[in-house]
Amino acid sequence: MHERVIPASPNWYCGRCSDTNQRGVMGFGARNTVYLLDVSAESCSVLGSLSGHKERVSGFSFCRQAGQDQLCASSSDDGTVKFWDADDRVLLKEHSGHQGTIVALHWSPADKNLVVSGDDKGVVVCYWFNTGDCSSFFPLPKALFSLSCSPHSWKLLDQVGFWGQLIGPYPPTRDSVSCVDFARGSGGYLASGSRDQTIRVWSTDTGRGITTLKLPYLKKRGGGVGGGGGAGGGKDRLWLSVHWPDDRPSQLLSSCFSGELVLWDLGASGKQKWSVLGSGDQNHSRIVFNMSSVRLASGRQLLLTTSMDREIKCWDLASLECVWTLPTLGGSVYALSFSPVATGLLALGGADQMIRSWDTLSLQNPYLTKTFWQGIRSKITALVWHPSREGSLAFGTDDGKVGIYDAFSNKPPQISSSYHHKTIYRLAWGPPLPPLSFGGAGERPSCSLYSCGGEGAILQHDPRSLASDACNIDKLIRDTNGIKHKLSPHSDFSWKPDGTVVAVGNEDGSVTYSAMSSPLRLCSVQQHNKIINTLQWYHPLAPQPELQYLLASGSSSAKVYVHDLRSACEAPADPPAVISEAFRTLGAHTGKITGLSWSPHHPARLATVSYDHTAQVWDVLKGEGLVNYRGHGNRVMCVEWSPVDPDVVWTGADDFTVHEWKPSKQEFTAPPKGEEQDYTRSKGVNPVYLNFLFLRQEAGGTEGEEQAEEDQHGCRRAARGRVPSCWRERKLMKRKKARSMLPLSTAMDHRSKEDLLEDCVTLATITHSPGEPVTLLGLFSDRPALHSMFQEEEEAHLAAGHPDSVVYLRLWSGDVEGALRTATERGELNDHLLAIAPTGGYRVWVRTVQDYVKQLCLQDQHLKAASFLLSINKLHEAIELLHSHKMYREAIALARARLPDQDVVLKGLYVSWAAALEKDGHLSAAAKCYVAAGAGFDAAKVVSKKSDAPSLRAAATIARLAGESQLAHTIALRCAKGLAASLDWVGAQQVLKAQEVSSSKGVHRLCFCVAEILSAALTECEAVSSHPWARPGPPRGGSGPEPPQDRVRAVWQQEFGVAGGSGVTSLLKDLASVEKSQLSSSSPAHQVCLLHVCLSTTCLSVYYMSVCLLHVCLSATCLSVYSMSVCLSTPCLSVYSMSVCLSTPCLSVCLSTPCLSVCLLHVCLSVYYMSVCLLHVGLSTTCLSVY
Repeated sequence: MHERVIPASPNWYCGRCSDTNQRGVMGFGARNTVYLLDVSAESCSVLGSLSGHKERVSGFSFCRQAGQDQLCASSSDDGTVKFWDADDRVLLKEHSGHQGTIVALHWSPADKNLVVSGDDKGVVVCYWFNTGDCSSFFPLPKALFSLSCSPHSWKLLDQVGFWGQLIGPYPPTRDSVSCVDFARGSGGYLASGSRDQTIRVWSTDTGRGITTLKLPYLKKRGGGVGGGGGAGGGKDRLWLSVHWPDDRPSQLLSSCFSGELVLWDLGASGKQKWSVLGSGDQNHSRIVFNMSSVRLASGRQLLLTTSMDREIKCWDLASLECVWTLPTLGGSVYALSFSPVATGLLALGGADQMIRSWDTLSLQNPYLTKTFWQGIRSKITALVWHPSREGSLAFGTDDGKVGIYDAFSNKPPQISSSYHHKTIYRLAWGPPLPPLSFGGAGERPSCSLYSCGGEGAILQHDPRSLASDACNIDKLIRDTNGIKHKLSPHSDFSWKPDGTVVAVGNEDGSVTYSAMSSPLRLCSVQQHNKIINTLQWYHPLAPQPELQYLLASGSSSAKVYVHDLRSACEAPADPPAVISEAFRTLGAHTGKITGLSWSPHHPARLATVSYDHTAQVWDVLKGEGLVNYRGHGNRVMCVEWSPVDPDVVWTGADDFTVHEWKPSKQEFTAPPKGEEQDYTRSKGVNPVYLNFLFLRQEAGGTEGEEQAEEDQHGCRRAARGRVPSCWRERKLMKRKKARSMLPLSTAMDHRSKEDLLEDCVTLATITHSPGEPVTLLGLFSDRPALHSMFQEEEEAHLAAGHPDSVVYLRLWSGDVEGALRTATERGELNDHLLAIAPTGGYRVWVRTVQDYVKQLCLQDQHLKAASFLLSINKLHEAIELLHSHKMYREAIALARARLPDQDVVLKGLYVSWAAALEKDGHLSAAAKCYVAAGAGFDAAKVVSKKSDAPSLRAAATIARLAGESQLAHTIALRCAKGLAASLDWVGAQQVLKAQEVSSSKGVHRLCFCVAEILSAALTECEAVSSHPWARPGPPRGGSGPEPPQDRVRAVWQQEFGVAGGSGVTSLLKDLASVEKSQLSSSSPAHQVCLLHVCLSTTCLSVYYMSVCLLHVCLSATCLSVYSMSVCLSTPCLSVYSMSVCLSTPCLSVCLSTPCLSVCLLHVCLSVYYMSVCLLHVGLSTTCLSVY
């Protein structure tokens, strides 16, 4: 059916996706198809394809048994393994034993019936072709990359390359294994290629590594690992392939990350055991994914490789040279163009973001191509050669870019500074129009470059300076023809070969014809009822002069019309004529017409291509189809008739292929029967490129060559089985349709056709002659009719329960106050309506804000309500609103920000908040509020409610700073007593020292000093903190420890400055002013003592209420009272047995406690039962001397 074919590119990142049988037939997976090549030492030819998979082909393998090498198997991402007959290209059987995505496949060389496959979950399935039996096992729960069956025994199935290691008897590698292969010759050897840049050779007998080969760094070839190989960043995208050729057990082939192929001689001596195949320009420029070898009948052994650079290369393993290269395509083909100067040079462009120039007449290499990709980075949608300048090729892209390439240089293209907003549909060279046509012959270009984009504009570019702005010819057409109405967006155009007339196709299906010089409109064709996709004038080499006025046009209506415009061009009418009858109608296609091409060899012979997957050749004069080509597997996008061979036509399609075929060899004469497909096209989108636009959505946009390549070739993704992003985006884009604001008017437009036509007549009558207005036609009539229609619509909305629509209608009609009143009555005011309220005046705005505040309060949105009160300058109302709803913090923040510091409102807020906090038990926060309000007394009282030392200390400090000295004195003494009770003597002294309010507090410090000294004398007492001076002093003269009275006197003099008679008198006065409770015989001991000191063994309660004066009188069992008037130097203690007469104002102490245990100086004394009588009570027990 076809002659030559450029197939789709082999799939990437597949461990075994190509294979070659013993007869020299190579098969490789490309997209969801397997292509078959007939390989020879000189060239190759495409035999056909195996189609049937629904998703990407991930593996392919031939049967290695003699007589059965036509059998092959293929695996796919759809989870199926299919078995084919390559000769007849028919499907034999299939199985679906995998639940995951199949990533590797191999037909066992040792067993003609065994086919092994593995999936991304690590499951390996063994299938026997003859019986259909299937078994599976699960070696490792890891993603599988490569799989290879031993050629020596079908039982060796465990040599599988997983992500990160080999399984079987082999130790793990450092990085993922991308490829494994067995040696075909004698001996059991296995080679594995890893992404850690190493190749390892293993022994299958011992499972141990024999040697490790490190990839060479090929600096001269553009880099080693990660170099110019195009891996594109990231170790996860590298791939290292290995292959063991037949009958070469000591030679191993491997790829490099930069595209070179290396032959390793494992038996060679010396350091360098490798040789590089081919010269620099012969090698692949990107990663090599698959390698397979074949020995031809002539004895030559060939190696076939597939690469990321979209080329299939054939190598002679004897000379290590590349013998031929087959280019492949990585995307849909949208444009074909033959050079009018370089005969047979075909340019093709498509979705793989590259332009290829193909010398179709080359005798040495039938696939001699050159690739251009610099400066493009977008899908190529239009191509055209310069009519006279050799090698000048203009291109247009899907993102609206226009550029010109010089095909015979390596320079980047010139890019026009003027971009289209959408996809470029058509490029063409034509005579210059104003303003480029002004000037002399040397000042204006010989021809201009015209481009038509999806936004409907045709731009004229100056090829001499693409940096200058392009001009839109629409303005020229309007001014020349006096057109006042809006022009229909343009979708295509075509210049007559002699440059005298241009035909412009429009989105409304019309075609207009204009003369070049003006451009004055000559005529228009109203034949198509859908968008024009392609226009084509008859070629200039017409054998019959009348044929040169034939114009073929194709649209989305699946019909081709041919018009004879001779009369319109030779004798134009004024006004321009409208043609509604076609010269010929060609209507056999069942899909959109996407391309046209006139034969330069036959009179009135036309080739057309369509979305129905076929190409048709017509005899236009007879109006009948001649042949139909059905070789493509998808929509055919472009067509070109060979300029040199009358029996050759070229077509490019959506199946990523370009076909060369001969009409004389086709068996069909018409497209297959079927219903005409309705391809609806939205405005501004050419149906020719709908497929490519869909692919771009599927791929997530054109963010660079690498991303587009991965999406089109199915590069292994991290998450398989997920819903494509385009479907998720479409689902997100689906929104519930908004309710119509004018339902009655909308319903009027959905009546019968007769009623709608009657409305048109009625409206025309009202418009051109005065009459009674029709309410429901208010949209097309005057304002009173519109207001009447609004009233009816409002009633309909209220009846349907949609008052919000009523509000909008009143706003549109200008009744702002009425709209706001309606929303207020229904409690449906919102921020949007409040923003519109000022348009009704200040009074309306203020009232609306107040109403909205009430509504917000009912909705418990008090902060928002307060903010709106501020907008109308009602500060105190806003503060009171927050205060009344117990939002004290926000109210104080607002008051602090707006009111003076001494404002009574602010103080009241603090007091209210403090009361609430105190009620809830947050005493510290309440104290802060009292302090901020200036109520220091209340703050100290609140803090002192907690009896712990830190609270009392803070309360005393607050009271002192606030000037409340009496309260500070009371709280400080209370705190000191608590600290002394816990034997924190230092803390007690610090608290009393800080409160220097009255001298009476010095008496308490002296009392605590005496208590601390006595406590320190008890060695079993473990105080929390004490002063150094409290420790007992050294003995005097060896007569025993220092007496306590001496220690007290020394400390008072050194630390407190108390000495002499004057000091004693003042101390007596201060002591008399100290508050004390009345004592009785029933008073507890802790009320009698100044402090009670807790010792570790027993409880010692000692309370010194007076300063020791005159004498220190001790009873036999208790400590009486130190008299302030007695000299402290008395060495011994007098014990009064009958009574103690205190003439000084010191405190009398009666120790009526029946039992008091005293332990002093670690001396265990017997507990004496003592009783002390007041006034004439003698001591009845043994007298115990106490220091």
